[in-house]
Amino acid sequence: MYQSRITMDRKFTIIDEITNTYRRFNTIRNQLNVRLLPPLNEEERDPISYFIDSVTNLCEHALRNCDVSDMVGISNRKEDNMRHQVIGISFRRKDQIWADVILKVWEMVTQFKSRFNALDKLILEVHSLKIPVGFGRVMKTNGRQLDTFAHLKKAL
Repeated sequence: MYQSRITMDRKFTIIDEITNTYRRFNTIRNQLNVRLLPPLNEEERDPISYFIDSVTNLCEHALRNCDVSDMVGISNRKEDNMRHQVIGISFRRKDQIWADVILKVWEMVTQFKSRFNALDKLILEVHSLKIPVGFGRVMKTNGRQLDTFAHLKKAL
């Protein structure tokens, strides 16, 4: 038995969610066990646009805790059959991952594997690697603007 959390704006059901933090490597692993929902309204009968909207909604939810500068890798597999290979997206910056990228990878894989169904239970793993931004130190300018301080600073 599993707990199902459905909200009206989501087009998927979260069956289970596990988050692991690896401090030594500055990495977070978020595993989502989800199922995309079928369309409920008559207006949403176009299956292609509904599927794209569902994947976009799932991508936004999965990447909600990542910063823009984080490197993100995504892997996806079906829950019921562990023998199938994992569909993976290599590490990229968060701003370079859209639902279109995920859909193109799924499209390439489904050309070779005919058993992938959009309404199956999916395990989506999001690995995010925090990249340090800046130098980690603050330059003391003695109250002056940085551009004027840079002109006064002289190298030996």
